[in-house]
Amino acid sequence: MTRRHLLPLLCTAFLGCSLSTAKAESAEVYELRIYTTNEGKLDTLLARFRDHTCRLFEKHGMTNIGYWVPLAKEDGAENTLIYILKHPSEEAAKASFAAFGKDPEWQAARKASEENGKILAKPPQSLFMSATDYSPPLKVGAGKGARVFELRTYTTFPGKLDALHERFKNHTMSLFTKHGMTHMAYWTSTASQKDAGTKLIYMLAHDSHEAGLASFAAFRADPEWISAKAESEKDGSLTIPQPDGVKSIYMRATDFSPIQ
Repeated sequence: MTRRHLLPLLCTAFLGCSLSTAKAESAEVYELRIYTTNEGKLDTLLARFRDHTCRLFEKHGMTNIGYWVPLAKEDGAENTLIYILKHPSEEAAKASFAAFGKDPEWQAARKASEENGKILAKPPQSLFMSATDYSPPLKVGAGKGARVFELRTYTTFPGKLDALHERFKNHTMSLFTKHGMTHMAYWTSTASQKDAGTKLIYMLAHDSHEAGLASFAAFRADPEWISAKAESEKDGSLTIPQPDGVKSIYMRATDFSPIQ
């Protein structure tokens, strides 16, 4: 994956919402955050998270879910950290980060880690998300073997997101399982985010990068999928044209990630 493919994914992932599929019974939110470091500084950032940041997040009421780096190693991908936190609400998240930023231990750790130069090349990107009503419970812990993870973002035409959700609930998810993919979670961005109603963000796990590619090749050739896709798109495609409609990034979990 080149930078021209990775960076649009990282930018477009931070858009959209769907109130109809959010779990209305809870204000609990997930936060997807993406950090881009200066050249050669990713290991320093990972060390800071491993030794200080993750623990301080928990101290201030944030739940660590998972931390990943892209498998791609070219055109800037090697300078990227992707992670997900869980908060009781968006308001709680803002309060937690405010307290975290003022914590003397964090301030000292940040200063020490940047003695040889700033780590981040630009401000972090952040997206608040709600789990869809069909998202499985997100299991934190070790999986089977050395898995890889795939973060996928779908952008729909206005008014088409509900139809996409129905296709996932009635067809796509069972076919993913049939072809060896593991469901991690499915989200839409919350009402406070931009471009409401046009984004589905989800994560799968695969035995390997090669296994993920093979699973999707088999899935796309499956007659049941071909039929379901055709039926759902009688009135036009649900997602905007490629390369922007469907984006994918393969990742590996860091050694300190709760999800492995």
